[in-house]
Amino acid sequence: MRQHSFRLLVPFLSLLLTATVQAQQPLPGTQPLQWQGDLAARMVAGIDRYLTAATQATITSRAAAWKPDYTSRETYEASVVANREHFRQIIGVVDPRLRPAGFELAGTTQQSSLVAKTEAYEIHAVRWAVLPGVNAEGLLLEPSGEPIGQIVALHDADVSPEAAVGLAPGVPDAAQFPRRLAEAGFRVIVPTLINRAADWSGHPRIRYTNQPHREFIYRMAFEMGRHIIGYEVQKVLAAVDTFEQEHPALPIGVAGYGEGGLIAFYSAAADTRIDGALVSGYFGPREALWSEPIYRNVWGLLEQFGDAEIARLIAPRGLVVEAVPGPKIDGPPPVTPQRRGAAPGAIPSPEVEDIRREFDRAKDAFNKLNVGNMVRFQSGGGAPLLDLADTLAVSATFPEPSPAPQDQRRAFDSSRRLREQFEELVDFTQANVRESEFTRRAYWAGADRTSLATWEKSADDYRDKLWSDVIGRLPDPTSPLQAGSRLTYETEKWKGYEVVLPVWPEVFAYGILLVPNDLKPGERRPVVVTQHGLEGRPQMLVDDSIKGPYHHYGARLADRGFIVFAPQNPYIGQDDFRVLQRKANPLGKSLFSFILGQHSRILEWLATLPFVEPDKIGFYGLSYGGKTAVRVPPLLNQYALSICSADFNEWIWKNTSDIHPHSYIYTGEYEMFEFNLGNTFNYSDMANMMSPRPFMVERGHHDGVAPDEWVAYEFAKVRRHYAELGIADKAEIEFFLGPHEIHGEGTFDFLHRHLDWPKR
Repeated sequence: MRQHSFRLLVPFLSLLLTATVQAQQPLPGTQPLQWQGDLAARMVAGIDRYLTAATQATITSRAAAWKPDYTSRETYEASVVANREHFRQIIGVVDPRLRPAGFELAGTTQQSSLVAKTEAYEIHAVRWAVLPGVNAEGLLLEPSGEPIGQIVALHDADVSPEAAVGLAPGVPDAAQFPRRLAEAGFRVIVPTLINRAADWSGHPRIRYTNQPHREFIYRMAFEMGRHIIGYEVQKVLAAVDTFEQEHPALPIGVAGYGEGGLIAFYSAAADTRIDGALVSGYFGPREALWSEPIYRNVWGLLEQFGDAEIARLIAPRGLVVEAVPGPKIDGPPPVTPQRRGAAPGAIPSPEVEDIRREFDRAKDAFNKLNVGNMVRFQSGGGAPLLDLADTLAVSATFPEPSPAPQDQRRAFDSSRRLREQFEELVDFTQANVRESEFTRRAYWAGADRTSLATWEKSADDYRDKLWSDVIGRLPDPTSPLQAGSRLTYETEKWKGYEVVLPVWPEVFAYGILLVPNDLKPGERRPVVVTQHGLEGRPQMLVDDSIKGPYHHYGARLADRGFIVFAPQNPYIGQDDFRVLQRKANPLGKSLFSFILGQHSRILEWLATLPFVEPDKIGFYGLSYGGKTAVRVPPLLNQYALSICSADFNEWIWKNTSDIHPHSYIYTGEYEMFEFNLGNTFNYSDMANMMSPRPFMVERGHHDGVAPDEWVAYEFAKVRRHYAELGIADKAEIEFFLGPHEIHGEGTFDFLHRHLDWPKR
């Protein structure tokens, strides 16, 4: 179990214990709240336990997503088409590749493409087209005689093609499997993979980070429904396109080690033209994916796929698993005063017994197809290359290793080629970002805005897509609605109660309810749900002794006669809460999956209170609370209005831009990225789903979240949408001369007007 550390928040613990309280009696109709200590930390720990249990449950639950038909090879492959297509989508293999034009010899007037020559093979520097503006580059090993098969060989990400074939130091002779395959008569292509260094992860005008190159690309690509994994699988499949074109009768295989093993494995699962795969130093149980480097994070992977299920996409073709230690990666490059921001994540080597267990789960599908001989397990000391050749139905002889080839090029520097590969993928992703406005427009083509009635009907479909496909939908709250509370604050104008509401096993909602003292018997009043930002607490919103950007706006609203509820959202505890996002993503869920459930329960409970007017519950959040304002109220119709403060902007640029200093690409907030959001929903789209309910933006000119121009540009789309529906008076923006803070002027007027509560 993770130890949740909240050391930076210790001052607030003492504040919680010393708040002005005369008694701790509960709110009428609730049970006494007995919990002590830091309830925010308790909330995060409970969600962590929920996710840990849910992750383990996928080992058996994912079977429901499969309907295999083992009658024949043809019926089996047809029965897993949907699983394969889903797999391709979540790893980002979504772009049509360019038509193959062969392997281009990468030479110049000063240097031939010929890198080295032995009696058994020649090595050429080559490139091949993959996607618009994206080429793969590497080495082609052409055997001297007629090839017996064709193989894409991928060493680990930190190993250059030259080191993989013995032209450069770094890899022992026994591990130089690409040239061993060439010596046996295979035609072998060795692509360059993006490595884990951080040399170019940044921008000279902004700053550089310690993010591995793979993470830097992952961040922007994930938001656009792409992935560094998918890009490299595309490079493998582009090589397969050329293999198939040039030697259509020869079998095609893939072989990889470490990160190359991952790419080889995923490539074979994604494309049935690959006849066999050798996966070394990668295969194993994947339930701890959350702890691996973030560039391996795949949205919703564990819902359908562990490594055993991915292997079933390869059946009945050949699969050889070599259970040897993979590269040991303890984390990203070190933090320095100049470089920071990388997500934590390590690559341990699983125990052979664990790998074997996962392999045995995979083997079941091969056995049911009567091809048990097509899946092989090696744990050292065997002949995995011979096994691969055997699964390709090729009779191969692997002679004793010959001396390593000698590079004929003068002072070749592989880093230049690697940088070009890195920059091509960045540029390709940024091109998708620029195109995304038009992609989203096409995505929203089904929305009928001809009238309020038609809009509301079609908007429901998009609400479901945002909740299910982007945020991740959990079941409705299942725990009994039984509130616990205690009196924590008492002022001249209101009383404040800490409230806990169970949501699911291990998961609860928590917040502070402010109840005006002048409520008359039988009177019902509107409620404002006030939401804190990153690392915040509800006490910051209701306690005037706490100074900061909130300016105790919850208490100020209660002074005006509103009922106020200030929830605790679980984005607190730094990496402790970010781990929740890492654990949730492989389940097709996110932090907001839980926040939506908590707010659903809060709204359900508020509606039961005899002094609450249930159809007049508004939402007003700052910063991360502003993120909540565009993700939660649009999906929960019980919210009568929403105010987004200090967050609203062109959100896709905010998460993907490599040229703007406001971008999350450059920060440590690695939980921000939402898979494929760029092609589906920007902030204007989320805000539009509030309509016909009122929506407002509060924006300080000096707020560093984004420039005013981004905010105004994105809000203009909302204003036009409301105007076209004939409800322009329900969409507002207030600019003020100030920083990232609650201003509380136009927004307070907005609340009074639309919740129909008189000013005091």
